[in-house]
Amino acid sequence: MIVVDVNIVAYFLIEGEKTAAARELMRRDPDWRLPALWRHEYLNVLATFAREGGATVAEARTLWQRGVELLGPREQSADMESALVIAAENRVSAYDAQYIALARQLQTVCVTEDQHLLRTFPALTRAMSTVGTT
Repeated sequence: MIVVDVNIVAYFLIEGEKTAAARELMRRDPDWRLPALWRHEYLNVLATFAREGGATVAEARTLWQRGVELLGPREQSADMESALVIAAENRVSAYDAQYIALARQLQTVCVTEDQHLLRTFPALTRAMSTVGTT
């Protein structure tokens, strides 16, 4: 079981240079967990993607539906007070702190490609390429 940051979700569902790595991550550890916040962040990713010409609105809607269908059942509540403390003490957004709080709660790691999170929380985060390798 791993917590995945929304950037991993986007790489998994939106074809691009990191899609293969995200799909390999799912193969190595298919038990992905996310705080409910992921929906808001993913929606923003898709809106930006469509606005900048990466997809039509119809394609973005399909990507949205695929994401919710696949990952909606994997949502878990993050301890918001813990996220608040994490955000305040570590100078990260309250959004990012929810992923870290959930990883801590579930006694696992948060997989992210966010370099700031990887540096700030080395014991609680992993990059896609390092998960499930020995």
